[in-house]
Amino acid sequence: MKKTTVKNVFVKGAISPEFIAGSIAKHQSKTGIGAHDIFLGQVRADEIDGKTVTAIDYSAYEEMANQVFHEIKEEAFRDFELSCLHIYHSIGKVKTGEICLFVFVSAPHRKEVFKALHQLVEEIKAKAPVFGKECFEDDSYQWKVNR
Repeated sequence: MKKTTVKNVFVKGAISPEFIAGSIAKHQSKTGIGAHDIFLGQVRADEIDGKTVTAIDYSAYEEMANQVFHEIKEEAFRDFELSCLHIYHSIGKVKTGEICLFVFVSAPHRKEVFKALHQLVEEIKAKAPVFGKECFEDDSYQWKVNR
């Protein structure tokens, strides 16, 4: 029985535009791919109780969270005809306007990537044990509730 490797999806701090561009560029040589779809989650400057969010500080029990991300990926490969699938999530503090989640899906045909990406993002939000503290301009914070 083949042992699958659980990859680390976590990136310290914000996910940079250069990292995203590099990930896309690496797929140019994969000529069986006909479509890509990308989701970029960005930290919003929400106003909560009169205070503005300036950052989110993400934490996770990384070993367990990576296993959950692995299971979400495996399910997507079972459900859709995908060529590639990459998930990256920030750990640590990410300022408003910066990217905290990068999901990149590739397949021979466009319909698969659209459907797969939607399912993936919903599964990540519902199942991944990643927690965020919303940090405010007055240095107070509160645990984030997904809206």
